[in-house]
Amino acid sequence: MKIIDLHFHDLRHEATSRLFEAGFSIEQVALVTGHKDWKMLRRYTHLKPETLHSIHPARMA
Repeated sequence: MKIIDLHFHDLRHEATSRLFEAGFSIEQVALVTGHKDWKMLRRYTHLKPETLHSIHPARMA
């Protein structure tokens, strides 16, 4: 599979959004992504509104 112009940085945006959609907290996502600042972490987050209702309640504690 050849994907032209794909960079690690592109995957970081995707992974950050998926961690939030999976119900991880800001602190947990920041640990995984290495962000120390919420403002910068927010720039990496592209949440889909339709997936927010499916966040697992146990993770929201």
